[in-house]
Amino acid sequence: MKQYRKWRLASLFACVIFWTSCDSISMKDVVVSAPQIVSFSPESGSIGSEIVVTGEYLDDVVSATIGGEKVTILQKVSNERLSLKVTGNAKSGKIVLSNSVGEGVSEGNFTIEYPAPTISSTGMPTEIEMGNKLLISGSHMNVISAVLFTAEGHTTGNEASILSQNEDEILVKIPYVESDKAAITFRYFNGASQVETPIESAPQMTVARYEPNVTTSSFEPANIGDIVVLNGTYLNKIDKVMLGTIECNIALQTENELKFAVPSSENYVDGDNTMALKISYFDGREVHTLTDAFVVKVPFVYFWENKKVYAQGRDVEELSSFLSFSSLEDSFSILESFTFTVAGFPIFTGIIGFFTPPFSLSILILSNYLL
Repeated sequence: MKQYRKWRLASLFACVIFWTSCDSISMKDVVVSAPQIVSFSPESGSIGSEIVVTGEYLDDVVSATIGGEKVTILQKVSNERLSLKVTGNAKSGKIVLSNSVGEGVSEGNFTIEYPAPTISSTGMPTEIEMGNKLLISGSHMNVISAVLFTAEGHTTGNEASILSQNEDEILVKIPYVESDKAAITFRYFNGASQVETPIESAPQMTVARYEPNVTTSSFEPANIGDIVVLNGTYLNKIDKVMLGTIECNIALQTENELKFAVPSSENYVDGDNTMALKISYFDGREVHTLTDAFVVKVPFVYFWENKKVYAQGRDVEELSSFLSFSSLEDSFSILESFTFTVAGFPIFTGIIGFFTPPFSLSILILSNYLL
């Protein structure tokens, strides 16, 4: 009996623990209050700064604003702490956190500062290849909205891709520049508008462009599908090979050699097609013409309809004969095999060859059957 009572008490205790844990879990699924902000730090900062907010009921915050403008919630550390990131549209004012129940408003204001970014020459390379990554150090790097590289002799800069940034560093990918000397400037918000740091005091950098140089200077006439070989330096920087407006398929590409196939086109005419051969590089920003007189040969044939045609032939031994036709009015150019049939019965097969006008259409007969 005593043993039975012990088991009843143990079961009851387990049930109480289970119910308590269930209530605890269910309570986390229910938002019971609007967020409450107790404090935040720091009290001022620039675009990109991180603000740590402490308070209560912060687990379920879904949005945050500063000065009425939305900012980014970086991390919800706990129910009593979260962090925000000051975005470019934020304004000085109250911090407001919102959840499904309501809003929590800070007692004090957060002040937005608008410092100008400054670059540090320490550790900056003097030369870098276009397209490579560059780490720039300085102060207030977090306020930068764009990094511009302005080539020597130009007034408009090219914007680099920003890969990452914090208050002390910014990592960018070097953009296309028109020459090998460039000035680095920053664009940022000064509280009124987007402005740029002065180019007159901007640091200068040598940008290695490694422009492709094709040394191949003469090109033989080619047929569709032929492989053409280009030799030179930095040919691996070439983006496209163009024949007129047609892009060629690149079959092989190394630093010193490039092979491409002569493309087909519905716009070719019979015979010789003279076209410009070009290469493009630096993401298509620069184009160089290798020749204006690249010839694509297209075979063709003329059919002598309703015209007088002269023919002669002779028999030769060992299952072959020779027959030729001629016409002084037209010309053609083709090399092709064929079979001649009458009422579905094959008479002979042969190969057509082409000659210069006035020409003879010569047929190598591969059978003893002649008309």
